[in-house]
Amino acid sequence: MHSKRSHHSINSKKVVSALLVSMVALSSGTAAFAAETTSPVTNQVVTTSSSVFSDVKSGFFAEKHIYKLAAQGILLGDKGLFRPNDGVTQQEAITMAIRFMNIQDQMNSGPVITWPTNFTVGNYFKPYVTLAFQKKLLDTKLVTDDAKSKTAWGEKKANREWIAELLVRAIGKEADAASSANKATTFADNSKISASKLGFVNAAIEMGLTKGVEGNRFDPLGSVTRGQLATFFSRGEALMDTKYANANEGIVTAVSDKSISLFVNGSVHSYSLNNTTSYYTSDSETKIPLTDVKLYSKVMVIENSGKAVYVEVTDPKEQLENIETTFERLFPGNSIGVSNNTAFASYTYDNNTLFQDVNGNKIEPKDLTAGSQIVIKRENFTANKSLVMVQVKTGVVNKSGTGTLETVESNTKTVTIKNALGTTESYKWDDRLIVSYQKEILSPAELKNGSAIKYTIQNNIIQSIEVTQAVERTLRGSIYEVGTNGTTLTYKRDGGALEVKLLSDKPEIVIQGIDKPLLSDLIGDKTAGDQVELTLDAKELVTKIVVLNRQMEQKPSSTVVSYDAKSKLLTVLDANKKPFVFTLDDKTKLIYNSSTPTLTGMESLLTSNRRINVSYIGNRALSLEVVYKYDGTITAIDTASRKITLQGSGDQSITVPYSNPTIEMYGKSNVSMSDVKIGSSVSLVLSNNQDTVQSILMKSVIQFELVSVDTAANRIIVKSDGSTNQLYLDKAVIIGDSGQSLKISDLQAGQILNITLSGNTAANVQNIKLLIGQVLTADTATSSVTVKDYNGSTEVFKINGALKILRAGSINTNLSSLVATDRVEIRKDVDGTTIIKVLNLVTRDFWKYDSSTREFFVKRQYTTENNRYVLAPNAYIHQGDTTLLVQSLKENDNIVLYLNNDVIVEVRKP
Repeated sequence: MHSKRSHHSINSKKVVSALLVSMVALSSGTAAFAAETTSPVTNQVVTTSSSVFSDVKSGFFAEKHIYKLAAQGILLGDKGLFRPNDGVTQQEAITMAIRFMNIQDQMNSGPVITWPTNFTVGNYFKPYVTLAFQKKLLDTKLVTDDAKSKTAWGEKKANREWIAELLVRAIGKEADAASSANKATTFADNSKISASKLGFVNAAIEMGLTKGVEGNRFDPLGSVTRGQLATFFSRGEALMDTKYANANEGIVTAVSDKSISLFVNGSVHSYSLNNTTSYYTSDSETKIPLTDVKLYSKVMVIENSGKAVYVEVTDPKEQLENIETTFERLFPGNSIGVSNNTAFASYTYDNNTLFQDVNGNKIEPKDLTAGSQIVIKRENFTANKSLVMVQVKTGVVNKSGTGTLETVESNTKTVTIKNALGTTESYKWDDRLIVSYQKEILSPAELKNGSAIKYTIQNNIIQSIEVTQAVERTLRGSIYEVGTNGTTLTYKRDGGALEVKLLSDKPEIVIQGIDKPLLSDLIGDKTAGDQVELTLDAKELVTKIVVLNRQMEQKPSSTVVSYDAKSKLLTVLDANKKPFVFTLDDKTKLIYNSSTPTLTGMESLLTSNRRINVSYIGNRALSLEVVYKYDGTITAIDTASRKITLQGSGDQSITVPYSNPTIEMYGKSNVSMSDVKIGSSVSLVLSNNQDTVQSILMKSVIQFELVSVDTAANRIIVKSDGSTNQLYLDKAVIIGDSGQSLKISDLQAGQILNITLSGNTAANVQNIKLLIGQVLTADTATSSVTVKDYNGSTEVFKINGALKILRAGSINTNLSSLVATDRVEIRKDVDGTTIIKVLNLVTRDFWKYDSSTREFFVKRQYTTENNRYVLAPNAYIHQGDTTLLVQSLKENDNIVLYLNNDVIVEVRKP
């Protein structure tokens, strides 16, 4: 039956915060810290996602260390907060130390430890403290003394000298502490440092883990804050060689605003970047921009699910040895022969070595031409000294490749090609050029931009162009089989042999009568598969499948007579009590109240008189559904006889009795039958014997703003009308703004989603297109708005149906009220209404900008007005078409601000 997992507001969850955090990266490009919390009922660890710590402000002294250790899973926040100024308890500090040492996998595996009498820690922390005893991080005699305190040992606040000892022990520098145990420090309060801790304090100071406080004091009994402890542990990492599973250090081989690639131990690792990735250097605690992360510098990346959460430049110098030489020839065994004057040398390359031509385009080793001047770049931090790159500086290009035609200039005899890697290259042609398509000779003028081609280059001149696919084409046939991995389609044309085509990543599927069909809805059969029209792109990938005809028949509202598990024969009576026999096989689509249906799981349900729906070809069952719910619109409610009548699909009228069903309606608690109205769209979930309604799930469609995505838990955080909630998407179909199928990892914070809910469960999620930019024209004749977005692209937005224009608190429905230069945000509401929000405009004189808080200040025109705004990370700052840096603005510059929800999205300098 329906899921009992709670989908209510995350603010209603009562949880007790634990201490450590792990990093969760979102498919849309954002990252969030996940707070690990402990249920007061079950004492089980649960995870709730939140945005990056809101109470760790940019420029905070421990900012770097907090985010670094949080990304490594050593530190933890609580509901989006880190609480950097809160004190740390001893049991919390021990837990941090165990994860800092990366030995938590050794918990519950060592010798039995007898704890001191009256020694008390929280249940969550017991395995960590036990391991601390086993690893000699704790001294039994000292903790016994501490246990005599009125405060439980675990809850006691950790002081500075105790933390100094813990740090030194965790790093394994007890010998350093012992050698300086009798050495007085230079602090004015040296006498207040416990004798047993003096050596550890000296060692911690000597190693630079901690420092004194104001007034030349160490303050040994002073409290330690969470921010301070993060700093201590982070500094300690430099003194250890502990490896964390999600951290890699290597050479930067590629970097853009979307991704970074590292050469690590002979192979390349790539990570995506987004606007929450933090960048630092190992010798500074100040953030750096991504532009300061240079190619071939040494970098440490902490990642989560392929997304770089934290990036630290550990050595800014180029970590490659450059060898400029002359290419001579290739030798067997992946060896490249070169010469320098009279000396000859050879170098071995591997599959990870990148070869580039003079334009930076990837080439194959065989494309190198003898006599070309090349630069060999090889790493110098391993014994292998592996070749990272071989780049042609000057020389002749001889190669073959594939790509897409960008432009063909007949006047200059120049062709521009986007190659298979997506980079652009241009070549000249002469009268020897041969152009062909399907064995037909063409003239260069007949080439079409966008066509897929094969080409050959000799001596820098393009010699041949073979058009392999002209932009787009369609073909018809019958489906034989859809590949089990969803990447191939086998079909047969009339009278032809079987052919196989690769599917694009998200092909559009059109089946009449099925809303948002999936690949699994297609029917493949050697004699009676779906008749389809396939659209193929320039790469011969299937981008669209339209079902033209299908021979499948259906038997809805049938009942089971018998089922034989051995022969897989199912005997049913259809709605007219006519008998039919069907054969089930491993290709039969099974539907019952399970997210992972199996034939074994369904067999127990195929008992006499069980209501089912069957679709079939011949006597082979294509799909078999055990009816566990009815979807439709309520047409009647008979409260006297307690029956509900539903209008289902295909104009089917269904009447089902009810007794005392549970009722779910999103956003409302204590729902009763009085909330169930005629005309309501619902799911009636049946009891196990299918004779009564067990629960009523009221359907609703709500527009939300996406706050964050937790791909691991298949969960999103959304907000609407000021309320923040979490929804699980494990049972939901996710589609993009153009109807393409999406995964949860494709969603990104800030997107607008229309979510169809069945009770409290998300059934369908659609990403709604959001267009922000400057109005160029508003055409009432064509009901369209032309907008130039902040990337410089122009788009025409067609308005179909109702229109609402929101400007300064008022609502207008007349498109002519928009004027050129208006800045707008355009989206569709759940009912199809086009919502155009005109952004607020403020004209003022610039005062200053605080980069640490992203606060943008203007000069007031009157004393009580707001003069402080937040600048969006991707705000468009410009003068005319020239993009400006915010730092280029000077005090008293006259500027125009455009605000979206009080956040600056554009700054225009007249």
